[in-house]
Order: sequence, then structure tokens, then C-alpha cells
Amino acid sequence: MSVATANDLLSTAAVRSQAARVTEHVRAGNGIFRVDDSKLDACADLVADVTQTRYPDLSVPYHSRWRHFHVPGSALAEELDAELAGVAPVEVARAGVDLVIPSVLLDAGAGPDWTFRPRGTAQPTGRSEGLGLASLQMFLDGAFSSDPAAPCRTDGPALAAIDASALSAAFQVNGDNPLLGVDGRVGVLSALGNVVCQRTDWFPSKRLGELVDTVLTGNRADRSDSESANRSIPGAGPLAPGQSAQPHGSDSVRVDNLFAVVLDLLEPIWPDRVTLDGRRLGDAWYYEPFGEGPSAVIPFHKLSQWLTYSLCETFLRSGIEVIGVETLTGLPEYRNGGLLLESGVLVLDDPALTDHAHRPESQLIVEWRALTVTLLDEIANRVRVRLDRPDMTLAEILEGGTWAAGRQLAFARTPAGTPPLKLDSDGTLF
Repeated sequence: MSVATANDLLSTAAVRSQAARVTEHVRAGNGIFRVDDSKLDACADLVADVTQTRYPDLSVPYHSRWRHFHVPGSALAEELDAELAGVAPVEVARAGVDLVIPSVLLDAGAGPDWTFRPRGTAQPTGRSEGLGLASLQMFLDGAFSSDPAAPCRTDGPALAAIDASALSAAFQVNGDNPLLGVDGRVGVLSALGNVVCQRTDWFPSKRLGELVDTVLTGNRADRSDSESANRSIPGAGPLAPGQSAQPHGSDSVRVDNLFAVVLDLLEPIWPDRVTLDGRRLGDAWYYEPFGEGPSAVIPFHKLSQWLTYSLCETFLRSGIEVIGVETLTGLPEYRNGGLLLESGVLVLDDPALTDHAHRPESQLIVEWRALTVTLLDEIANRVRVRLDRPDMTLAEILEGGTWAAGRQLAFARTPAGTPPLKLDSDGTLF
């Protein structure tokens, strides 16, 4: 697809097409990495084996934040279920959104030294599961709500009021238990709170969970500028007032529209990085070999897609149909990217590049992430054949799957399970 405007880059189609351009460039021998295509089959074998081990009946859930709330030894998920018992399905969906959005935004890399000990257990948990449990406990304790009588909800004023001290206390951070990017995480939550307070068309009661009603009704009210009013999937026109975003009725959600809403919601909260047409592109970065201008921008939208996957499950858990999850891409983060490096599919010509940390905008990281998007699709096709599941979604393969295999290889290499490349993270990306 051609890339000329911000709208062109704010879609999963752009993630795939721009990543494919980078992959073609690298396969032509022009990259920092080399692709060893002879290793793709063995990598797919590993992913298939890990999937069958973890899910013997091949009934694989989506790769979603909900997986991190169910950790052996923790009863927090049961606490949540008890709180929502007997609640109407649409309210369960709202509460799920209240929980999932802040939790996903807090799910940047924790670092190898941080752990969280949920109440009622002596077992500490680190990394994504620990971050998930910490955010779930905050939610259950009412940290995201301004109403003491309704702790299990999230509103804008409460999010905006969270500071580094409060987050550090909730996440049990201290000198012996350091968490990467505390300030970045607080900044993202505070910015989200401000958006919820300002977007009265979407959040009339300043409650984040009201996004459910926005998505189900297709209410994408006009913004202050005409460009903002057309923030939907490229090629699709703006929704008329009152027009439904879902052609199958109010009990279904189209994933492309859900992703567009997520991008619209999150745009104001991202740090100033790459901008185009006055728009913040979020997780999108220039790739120097492609020169300058829009066609040189490689979008990933990793956290936005991770959130969309998680919201898909949130709706499904509430009995709401989700249509078109296959439009989302593989997540370009260090577990999936690490799988490719650890399995030898990707090779660095200069091993010294593993000696120092790399910023997200570095060409090495941009190239690595683009290759991850493309190669995950190629591996997924092989996994479907090996498991005799041609209908297996990428959401299932990621969960089954690539992320777990990447983690397995990392822990086989080092007891800490660190990424194969050193990342200089600010708490808003990886």
C-alpha cells in the first residue's frame, strides 16, 4: 500500500506492508540482520511443540492480558470474579475495559530484577505476569476509581491523580526491587486520565468503561478538526452520527473499528515521537535506508494491538461477538523477536551490537521489530500445517505459541530470561 498521510500509517495493514518492505530490504542483503530462511521450519516446529505442550487439546485462548491475571498461587482473579458475579453482561464488559486498558498500558518491560507478591501468597511473580497481578490488585483496591463505594471501576480523575509514589507503593518498588520506567508508566496513566476527562462524547461520566458503549454504538463524534473526524481504517469513510460500526448488530464488534477507536483514544497519551499531518503516530519510527518522508516511517502500534487483542477477549467474555481478529499482526516485542534471534532465523553480522543497549528509534530495533512482524506471519502458516489447524488465528498462535517459545529459549540461555538484545526502555513501549 502507498503511504502519504498519517491515516495511511494508522492501521494494521500499514504495519504489515511497511514491515514487508523492510524484510525485503534485509533479504536483499542490505540490513543489519540476515534472515536464515533455512531455520524457519525448525522454529515453527518448536512453536508447534510448545503449543501442544501448553494446550494439548489445541483449545488455545487469545494472546491477551487476561492470561496474566490467572497465575498459580494467586487468588486475585477469583476476587475479580466474585466482584462481578451476577452483574449484567454489558457491565461486565465495562468493568473489563476499566481493568484491561490501564493494565495493558502498564505492561512495558519490568526489567529482570522486579517482582510482585500478591496478597495471600508468598510467591513473588515477575515480568508480564507480575505487572498484570500488580495492576489487577490496584484495580480491586480501588486505585483507579474516585468512588470508594465502587472500587472496581476506572475514571479519569483517579487515573490523572496517580503519581510515581503511589504507583511505586502499589507495585512494591524499592531499592531491592527496582521497576524500569516508573515515571513513563505514571505519565501514560495520567495522560489517559486527562483524555477520559476531556472526551465527554465518549466518556460522559468520565468512566473509562464507557468505551464499551462507544464501540457498540459506533459513536465516533466529530473532533475539533475535520481530519480527526475521519479517524477510521484507511479506505473507509467517516461514520455518520448514530451509524453503527458493526454490520452484524449491537452484539458484535468489528476489530478494525475497535483498533481505530484504540488508536484515537491513545494518540494524545504517547510521548512526542514521529508526527505527521499534526498527528502523533505513537509506536512508529523512521527507517533511515528508506530516506525521508511518510514512506520511511515504519509503524508497529504494539501496545495498541496488544490492547486490542485484550479488548477482543474482554468483549468475548461478555458474550459480544468479535469479527475480524485476523487483521491484527504479530506483536513486535522482545519475546517474539527473541524467538527469531535465539532460533537462528535472524542473525546479526556484528555480534558486538549485543554489548550495549539500544533505543527504540535505533535502526537495529526498528529493523528487528519489522522483521518480527513479517516472519511471525510466515511461521504462523507453518504452525497451522504442523498442527493441522488451518483455521488457527494468529491470536492463538501468539499465545500457544511464539511468545512462550521465545521466553523458553531466553531462560534456556540465561537464568534471568533477559532479552537477547539490550533495550533502553522508557516504560511506554516494550
